[in-house]
Formats: sequence, C-alpha cells, structure tokens
Amino acid sequence: MYQAIPYSSGGRPWLRQEPAASAAVVDVVKVETALARGREEVEVRRAVAESPVLVVGRRGCCLIHVVKRLLQGLGVNPAVHEVAGEAALAGVLPAGGEAAALPAVFVGGKLLGGLDRLMAVHISGELVPILKKAGALWL
Repeated sequence: MYQAIPYSSGGRPWLRQEPAASAAVVDVVKVETALARGREEVEVRRAVAESPVLVVGRRGCCLIHVVKRLLQGLGVNPAVHEVAGEAALAGVLPAGGEAAALPAVFVGGKLLGGLDRLMAVHISGELVPILKKAGALWL
C-alpha cells in the first residue's frame, strides 16, 4: 500500500522568503534590464535610419514572417529587427503620436504602422507608391 507524504509548508523552497542580500541583486538586474532597453532603443533608431524598409517585432513572433512575406511578394527585401518589447520603440516614435503595435513597419525612416495598417495600405493600392518614394522599389 502507498504511504501518504505529510504536508508541511516549510518543505516548499519556492515559498520561502529570500534574505535581504538579494535586494541588491534585484537592483542590479533592474539596472541591467534598463541598460539593455536603452541599447535596443539605440539599435532600433540606427536600423530605422539605415534601412528603407524595416520590420521591428518581438523575438519569435510569427507575424514578422507574415509582414516579411507580404513585402517580399512586392519585390522589397525588408530588414528585420527583433526586440524584447515595445519599450525599444519609445525613442523612434514621435512624441504625442499613436503607439505602434508590434510588428511595426518603418518605411523611409517613418512609421507606417503595424500589420493591420500595412494590409490596409496594400489593399487600397497605396503601398507600392510609398515604397517607391522611399527607394525600396525601383519598378
């Protein structure tokens, strides 16, 4: 017959309180995270300035592939930059402008919008002239 294991709340190490020394470790992690976000923001700014068409999305997001395939179908080879979250877009978006949903598409150094905006502009026939004006299409 099986014997029951007695229950005790002290036996679960994940519920124990951490010692006060770990507060310093948490502060260091917060500072490192803030520095990483700042580096991502600078990288996104540089990528926007360098690329005629840039797709910025979360790491591992499948919608990046959808945006990339749509643009490649039109003859554009977009640069793709993966970030941890929307915080990396803070320095690129205009102050007081609307927030961009990831994946965000930048054409000619300006924010075009997310996937929904890209699809709307494509369906209305305005996307190809925008891409030509940005120098991403030569046809």
